[in-house]
Amino acid sequence: MKKILVLGANGQIARWVVQMLADREDIAMTLLVRNPEKLSGIEPKNAQVVVGDVLDKKLLRHIMSGQDVVYANLAGEVDIQAQRILDAMAATGVQRLIFVNSLGIYDEVPGKFGEWNRAEIGAYIGPYRKAADLIEASGVDYTILRAAWLTDQDEVDYETTGRHEPFKGTEVSRKSVAGLIAEIIESEQLHSQANIGVNKPNTDGDKPAFL
Repeated sequence: MKKILVLGANGQIARWVVQMLADREDIAMTLLVRNPEKLSGIEPKNAQVVVGDVLDKKLLRHIMSGQDVVYANLAGEVDIQAQRILDAMAATGVQRLIFVNSLGIYDEVPGKFGEWNRAEIGAYIGPYRKAADLIEASGVDYTILRAAWLTDQDEVDYETTGRHEPFKGTEVSRKSVAGLIAEIIESEQLHSQANIGVNKPNTDGDKPAFL
């Protein structure tokens, strides 16, 4: 039985991941949520829900103990959150971390889309870059995902770029990112020690088409 801790389980990508793993008898999920009112009420049988905050050190260590994979899909002060997660992983001996981050943290988005992206979110991505730096320096077995601008398209269609490669495309569906996360959970060596961009192929442009 593979045990998965999902941090930020009410997020839209995380909901897709939970749905994709819902029928797996060989997977047990622990879903950490801050607001239980957002729960659907039909959470899968292979998942237990914990209400709390990722910044709660005692709670985080308690629910992390015995887990095989930590999947974090957070927002806001992600650098502080990342450090709390890493501290809890060190305390409990958990090694595998999947962490959803943001495009643009390395100024890796080229061309006019890169300029547009910096104008839109450049002021907010400092904590995301710091979070990535903390994770890469931590010694855990990480996968960092830098997703393009997100859509609600009901599709799984993505490609990836490496840490030191120019970012491709402008957008990707939340379901696509979730599909990649589910693949990584199922095959832990997939994108091990990797920091990758995720986008939908053939979506190059000056900005995402839906804007």
